[in-house]
Amino acid sequence: MDITVNGKTVRVAAETIAAYIHHIGLNSKTLVVEYNGRVIASESWADTRLCSGDRLELLSFVGGG
Repeated sequence: MDITVNGKTVRVAAETIAAYIHHIGLNSKTLVVEYNGRVIASESWADTRLCSGDRLELLSFVGGG
């Protein structure tokens, strides 16, 4: 299926947000996910199914000083 991730259309086989994040290798501890316009708590990623046309914004926080 095709979804939009950070403004780019990508083809994914993952069925959930958690599976997609695992597949692309992002650190879930420093990640915020916006799903179709609303922020999704990390506890819900495994239960949130992806559908064709969905939009994800993935924001990763980096520490520094």
